[in-house]
Amino acid sequence: MKSLFKLSLIAMLFVGLASCSNDDDSNPNINEGNAKLALRLTDAPGDYEAVFVDVEEVVIKYNGGQEDVVLGINAGIYDLLELTAGVNVLLYDDEVPAGKISQIRMILGDENSIVVNGEVHPLATPSAQQSGLKIQVNETFEPGILYEFMLDFDVDKSIVSQGNGGYSLKPVIRASSVAESGAISGKIFPAGNLTMITAVNGPIEISTYANAQGDFLLSAVPDGVYTVTIQADLALGLPAVVVENVIVEQGEVTNMGVINL
Repeated sequence: MKSLFKLSLIAMLFVGLASCSNDDDSNPNINEGNAKLALRLTDAPGDYEAVFVDVEEVVIKYNGGQEDVVLGINAGIYDLLELTAGVNVLLYDDEVPAGKISQIRMILGDENSIVVNGEVHPLATPSAQQSGLKIQVNETFEPGILYEFMLDFDVDKSIVSQGNGGYSLKPVIRASSVAESGAISGKIFPAGNLTMITAVNGPIEISTYANAQGDFLLSAVPDGVYTVTIQADLALGLPAVVVENVIVEQGEVTNMGVINL
């Protein structure tokens, strides 16, 4: 059932992840003293119709007195629930000064909202708008090296239902280096039903939904042995499918094949 493919196949199957590191410091496309950084936004799912997040700015914060850098990102309002089954948004792909990175801060605008039962509700995010969502990195960026991070926005843990019927956004984001992780893929049969796929290894829990064709991809999964649970829409009355001992290795995609509900 398990066959392993190189992570580069994601480019053909899903959205195209760049190679995460280049050990050639003589790369003529990178200026001396700069590293290359790619940031991608994806989603761990939540049980809502849509969650729109207004991403305005990303700031790289350095240690040691080095000046912070504001990135010219691909800003926009993104529906996080569309960023599943390997789909992600490329927020940034360019040079940054090398140095000791402490945080990546994502600053949101005012146009954040959620759709529940066909009704649009605003999402209040005061702290995120003022100082940015703090994503801990603590890594040294070396000159001439490419670093790629997947920012996994956990919708289910980030949405807080208020007592007055409104909703607030307290974002939970997991940052994973693509070079230090693998992935799990597969196909659900029959397709077309709302199906959640969750991989668990101790405290690590990563989830996604299958797309309309039944395909799924859990990306930026750290090395380890996982229990994968496939749960169709509870309204269908189908039992969950649980697969033990799914092995994930760095730089590989573990293909679970076709999973029958």
